[in-house]
Amino acid sequence: MQLLALAGPVVISRAAQVVVGFTDAAMVGQLGESALAATTTGAMNTFNILVLPMGIVMVVQSFAAQMTGKGDGAGARRFAWYGLMVAVLAELMGIASLPFLGDAIAYLDYADDVKALMASYLFYRLLSGGAAIGIEALGAYYGGLGNTRLPMLVQILAMVLNVFLNWVFIYGHLGVPAMGVDGAAIASTLATTTAFLVVLGLFMARVGMKPDPAVLAAAGAVDVDVDALAKASVSPRELSRAEFGRLLRFGLPSGFNWFIEFLAFSVFINAVIPVLGTTSVAALMSVFQLNSVAFMPAFAIASAGAIFVGQAIGADRKDDVGATVRLTAATAAVWMGVVGVVYLVAPRIFLAPFVADSATPEAAARFLDMGARMLMLSCLWQVFDAAAMVLGEALRAAGDTMFTFVARMVIAWVVFVPGVTLTVRVFDGDEQSAILWLAAYLCLLALTLFLRFRTGRWRQIELTEPELV
Repeated sequence: MQLLALAGPVVISRAAQVVVGFTDAAMVGQLGESALAATTTGAMNTFNILVLPMGIVMVVQSFAAQMTGKGDGAGARRFAWYGLMVAVLAELMGIASLPFLGDAIAYLDYADDVKALMASYLFYRLLSGGAAIGIEALGAYYGGLGNTRLPMLVQILAMVLNVFLNWVFIYGHLGVPAMGVDGAAIASTLATTTAFLVVLGLFMARVGMKPDPAVLAAAGAVDVDVDALAKASVSPRELSRAEFGRLLRFGLPSGFNWFIEFLAFSVFINAVIPVLGTTSVAALMSVFQLNSVAFMPAFAIASAGAIFVGQAIGADRKDDVGATVRLTAATAAVWMGVVGVVYLVAPRIFLAPFVADSATPEAAARFLDMGARMLMLSCLWQVFDAAAMVLGEALRAAGDTMFTFVARMVIAWVVFVPGVTLTVRVFDGDEQSAILWLAAYLCLLALTLFLRFRTGRWRQIELTEPELV
């Protein structure tokens, strides 16, 4: 029950992110297939650009959880500051990339109107890249403490603001001109920046620092003084390059873990699928938005399980980790399986909101037929995706980030990318064959991570070292 209690707010947080992506796609989809393709692929490419620093700051949760299990509140808070340093670097890198967006997108195989819309969308979205990473860093810190409610409220704030500002900027309300795809990007940037400033203010005011004793007890950390943790403070002089370097030592493999995988997906979306036509791109990206309804809550469950894993390791209760991972995997698999069955039974109902009002009956039918086949085939990977997420998060919480990086890199770039590229571009495969390759990738990844966890190598990793922390 403690797993579900901890995961509940994380599920709502990730669901709020799903709502943002879904409403962006649905609201822009009314403007036509080109607008839908540009917005959804633009959002995906924004994530691909930011996923490296995002993966780095996810390790903040591992450090915060293990230090909370040890009773070291000041140490946990220091790593939150290191996560914010990564956010600053991400913002500077995002701004530096803006002049090169147009030239980079020009090499892609999209239609010219989609390229132009996507370039403009990315320009506005990347302005809030640092804010997005900052939200993840502080959310990871609070999650490591066992406080998943505060990050949930911040994500809900971002969701409400994003939906409202979409209405204002996409369609033109309250005296603002209709800006279409650009409006969706501006709305997301304003909502993300506002939410970050709110959570940063709460962090500076030391709000929400008291861990839940029930969560600590469930992780085996029964001797921790929660009142002392809530009073922990950090001065700038206590921050060290050695600790920041340790964050990067474990965080960079975690970041490249996600970066390599999503770079493979970026090649899949930007270099493979476009040759099938704009309708295929729009249909596939709509399927991905729908699959995020299953993915984000399952990832939230995996993240909640990782908090228990980290706190248990910090409390020197490594023998409890296996039971936690099994429970987490079963919970995530049930959720993913139920959603997969729902998509299998009624795919067209879920795809209907993505059909533009101006679409001809023939175009709408073609989009729905293609999307329905993709959505039904996506059910093949649901349970494998759940297993890969849970095992990957558990290994990350233990500090075993290098292996997961290498595993994803090899499977993505030696198996998935060459296989799907040859199938579609050389042997004229269709969108269904591309989906099958995606399912094969997730199946192989889940099996590899399972075998790694079974070896117990993660038990030998020391994430925090006494002489540093």
